[in-house]
Amino acid sequence: MADAHAVPHHDYHLVNPSPWPLVASIAVTIMMIGAVIWMKGLAPAESGPVAAALLAKGDKALFFAGLAGVLVSMFGWWSDVIKESRAGDHTPVVSLGLRYGMMLFIASEVMFFVAFFWMFFDMALFNEARTLIPEVGNWTDTAAAWSTWPPKGVEVLDPWQLPLLNTIILLLSGTTVTWAHHALQVGDRKGAKTGLLITVLLGALFTGVQAYEYQHIIHEHLFFNEEAANSGLYGSIFFMATGFHGFHVLVGSIFLLVCLLRLYAGQMTPEKHFGFEAAAWYWHFVDVVWLFLFAFVYVAFG
Repeated sequence: MADAHAVPHHDYHLVNPSPWPLVASIAVTIMMIGAVIWMKGLAPAESGPVAAALLAKGDKALFFAGLAGVLVSMFGWWSDVIKESRAGDHTPVVSLGLRYGMMLFIASEVMFFVAFFWMFFDMALFNEARTLIPEVGNWTDTAAAWSTWPPKGVEVLDPWQLPLLNTIILLLSGTTVTWAHHALQVGDRKGAKTGLLITVLLGALFTGVQAYEYQHIIHEHLFFNEEAANSGLYGSIFFMATGFHGFHVLVGSIFLLVCLLRLYAGQMTPEKHFGFEAAAWYWHFVDVVWLFLFAFVYVAFG
């Protein structure tokens, strides 16, 4: 009777008690508090040696301690999920739930970028409405700067140089990740490894090109200069939208790199490779977002 109760007679997997949700929550809280300390500070430098060492503006220790906790939680939690899969706990019903979960996650990421595009289009399409704002204090100069788009004083980038190069890189990476996925589906492990390796390298190349582009913008003061003193919103929107996309490229590259390491370890089969499938979905999402960024932020309204 005891053995009968020990074996589940359903398609659902009830996970064992795990410390990772609690550890991750604590680590994220510490990281966010650390970010506030880094940018604004929670105590003046003269408030004592301990407070000055941990809570003064510019101190990064708490932020990176929290970040380390987040990374450890991610590694431990996702390692447990992989172990559950290899133990046979991911039944067809569980696998379907994982797919729904990934779809909803990508949908939430779409809405994340919708907010940035909404702000950008509001400023780019209705910029002339700023001239109708009543003259109140210093707002007059800012409204005048925003009455044209890009704002006066901002030196925009040539979309047909580095932005076009990064577009080609990402589109090419979309084809290589599709090649790798198809190769794995038909049992061509060598082709899957080759395609996935090229995809990871292209992701790293995209990140390098974007870092060089940012260095050029900052060094040449293209967005933030004396002539564009009241036009900082353009640079803020640009760095928020393209910067978060760049962060997603970095996350996607790590995601695909883990899949590549698992492929080399022989952990994926043509029938069972949802981790790779989810990474490919995420990568295609990153590609599509970049096409919108390139078309509107760099070309149409640049």
